[in-house]
Amino acid sequence: MASTKTQTTRQKGNGKKTTSKPDPRKKKVNVFHQRLGSLTYHQACQKLGDEGAKLMRLGDRFTEIDPGQDVFLGGDLLRVKVRDSDKRDLDADDAPPRVGTAIVTLTLQSARAKQIQHNCDHCDAPCHHLGAALSYLLDAKSVLGLAVPPDESVPLENLTEDELHARALAEREKRAAEEPMTVRSSDASTPWADYVLTSHNTGKSYRVALRGTEPHQSYCSCPDFRTNGLGTCKHILHALGKASKRFSVAAISTPYKRKHVSLRLQYGDDFGLRFNVPTRRNPAIEEIVGDLVDVSSTDAVDVMHRIEALESNGREVTIYPDAEDFIQRQLLQNELTRQCAEIRQNPHGHPLRTELLSAELLPYQMDGIAFAASAGRAILADDMGLGKTIQGIGVAELLSRMADIKRVLVVCPASLKSQWRTEVARFCGRSVQVVLGTAAERCEQYRSDTFFTVCNYEQVLRDLEPIESVDWDLIILDEGQRIKNWESKTSNVIRSLRSPFRLVLSGTPLENNLGELFTVARFVDEHRLGSAFKFFNRHRVVDDNGKTIGYYRLDELRKTLQPILLRRTRGEVSKQLPERTDEIVRVTPTDEQMEIHAGQMQVVAQIVGKKYLTEMDLLRLRRALAMARMSCDSTFLVNQQEPEYSSKLERLGELLQGLIDDPSRKIVLFSEWKRMLDRVEKRLDEIGCDYVRLDGSVPQKKRPPIVAKFQDDPECRVILMTNAGSTGLNLQSANVVINCDLPWNPAVLEQRIARAHRMGQKNPVHIYNMVSAGTIEEELLDTLASKQELANASLDIDSDVGEVAVSSSTDDLRRRLEKMALPKLAAPVDESNQRRVEAEIQQLSQRRESVSKATGDLVSAALTLAGSLIGGDDANAAKSETVDRLTEQLSKAIDTDEQGRPQLKITLPSQDALRDLATTLAKLLG
Repeated sequence: MASTKTQTTRQKGNGKKTTSKPDPRKKKVNVFHQRLGSLTYHQACQKLGDEGAKLMRLGDRFTEIDPGQDVFLGGDLLRVKVRDSDKRDLDADDAPPRVGTAIVTLTLQSARAKQIQHNCDHCDAPCHHLGAALSYLLDAKSVLGLAVPPDESVPLENLTEDELHARALAEREKRAAEEPMTVRSSDASTPWADYVLTSHNTGKSYRVALRGTEPHQSYCSCPDFRTNGLGTCKHILHALGKASKRFSVAAISTPYKRKHVSLRLQYGDDFGLRFNVPTRRNPAIEEIVGDLVDVSSTDAVDVMHRIEALESNGREVTIYPDAEDFIQRQLLQNELTRQCAEIRQNPHGHPLRTELLSAELLPYQMDGIAFAASAGRAILADDMGLGKTIQGIGVAELLSRMADIKRVLVVCPASLKSQWRTEVARFCGRSVQVVLGTAAERCEQYRSDTFFTVCNYEQVLRDLEPIESVDWDLIILDEGQRIKNWESKTSNVIRSLRSPFRLVLSGTPLENNLGELFTVARFVDEHRLGSAFKFFNRHRVVDDNGKTIGYYRLDELRKTLQPILLRRTRGEVSKQLPERTDEIVRVTPTDEQMEIHAGQMQVVAQIVGKKYLTEMDLLRLRRALAMARMSCDSTFLVNQQEPEYSSKLERLGELLQGLIDDPSRKIVLFSEWKRMLDRVEKRLDEIGCDYVRLDGSVPQKKRPPIVAKFQDDPECRVILMTNAGSTGLNLQSANVVINCDLPWNPAVLEQRIARAHRMGQKNPVHIYNMVSAGTIEEELLDTLASKQELANASLDIDSDVGEVAVSSSTDDLRRRLEKMALPKLAAPVDESNQRRVEAEIQQLSQRRESVSKATGDLVSAALTLAGSLIGGDDANAAKSETVDRLTEQLSKAIDTDEQGRPQLKITLPSQDALRDLATTLAKLLG
């Protein structure tokens, strides 16, 4: 077996063993230099303690370093001389003072390979001399030959702009070197040509135009190149690597010579259109294009004027496809903005309120439609129940009139597909195709000539190829938060769909963290928030382990999103909504319910009290919480045993009876537990109420008839639902919502209520939230609103909140539970001591039992002997009456043991009497 050491022993074909020599081309890694090179600003500040950032700033301000004279870098030592006018050295008592010099040394700590030890000969504590040396190191890594990517263990949120750029570039260089790709050149005679790169991992091909080795000189058609802002990508870097191997250094170092004028898109912070001009200077061309060689422009009208001027001057302009698409979209958008501005000036009185659809739009709905059409790509993030579906249909209809769109793809949850078909037929009468059936059938349905094509998110993953083969004019994502995980396959596939217009409908584009909002916004406008690593670096605050602890610069985020995101709350349009009344129905649980609840909350307290929670702890915690919450509804939900104890069901029965007695009431009743709905059904059957039920076990095909019966049948008074049936349904015929139990997430609670309290509702809506007093449910009333703060701060343009502290789901759960009145834990039991004591008690009990039995046998034998000695032939007749009397008297002093045997307890006057009794018995038996 070959050794893994540097020098290995191997056997050649002649049988002789030889020792291989180390490869001289392989340079030994200097751990100290590597550590210096990967040092980040955040780590440098940490080394200086709590005042690290201040000392780094002071070092920059008060010190000067001459790299030629003041810096020495050896194998394991970096020495920096820091001249400081605040420090004076005296050569002699009579010598004049001069500028002092502090010597700062950095060495590798021997005990820990990655730790750097620092020292200043003038100061005992971290000082600005150390700050100056570290600041110089960070700025001069390239000069010192130390430039390497930042330490990967440092979260990207803790990197500076330059460090962030270096890490992102290093990641792409690594992928370029490791991922297999096929490269085909359009011109094998020069490295500066167009290439087709095909990834072996994904099978996708991209066009790469190599025009130089520097960032932003080349182009790639991949999504990462468009969004990362680096001016390069792994495909460009891979093509450059292949070209460098094939062509000479002279060929690579010879710049690309442009002969013609071209127009391209510049990606990154300065996003926009730029001209490429011929290498040989031409004053006429330079005068026309002006500064648009080095500066980007998003003014498509101005750029078109320059193109026309160039062509009038006899200069043909090559316009790259992405630049052409951008210009076309901008020119069209300018006209849409002009027309929609007129609508938004007076949405209340604009004639399209009654003419656009087959229903009269409310003013805020007309304004929302005009906003989305004007933006071209937008997010409508209205609260649930404010009519986002009708606004989505209105946007499609308005764009059809203004921009002549003909193909609209609607992607929604599977449960809402039939609703979209119904709503389209109701509001505009356009043709609509709901995608169903086999793969072949679905393929044909996508290619049909219908105006609306409706599919669900799961179908997009399966049917990507036929979907991509269609030129969609508008893509609408309903419940767009489904793509919230920006790294998920669903999110990536959805974002890859192409269309000039895009619309996201979502009442909750932000449920838990800013990453969700980033993903939704990126589908609408992939350039607005920049690359993911820059976005999170700018807005997310993490600790040293990378755990999110807060968000900041939210005011900047709101301003950035304002042109593409519109959110209206119920409060803002409350005058146009029906009255809503919320009532808390508190119920006192039974003792049996509280016993189960207390036991489960004891488990919760024990787990929450741990310093670190394992995955098994989290599983046990969630299970205990679920059991505690179920016990608030009914003991049957926990143990499935009769008799059932549930004060909530009793109160619910009374509430339902009173509501059903009023014929105008129609009720939506929610519970998280299907088993709870089973118990409610029994109460409804006892009342004699007609009802329907819709939970996660009901197939999609059977749901529309169930909803239709509740909506249209006046005798059907109640619909029972779990959360699985709460998304997207319109139940305007209902005017009562009963929540048998409270969910953890406030968005889920509002989603339930929005089934009835929404546009189209003509009656006041009453919401009853049932809460078991003194339980976890009552604690939820105080904590449900906590998750709303981040969403409001990020989406509400009028918010003045700039920072929000957050925690992970585990930390959030722990924090919320710690605020609850958890039971106090008893002191831990010393189990070994407990077993020892119990064993001693058992031995003592056995010994007493043995003594008691032996004593009883002894007394019985002695008395029998005494009777035989003093008795005669007439003894039996003589003592019958006496025996009965004595037996009766003795029975009053008799107890029974665990086996039912009689025990006679005798109280003796003293310890001596016990001795006398023993002596007498001995004589009788002697």
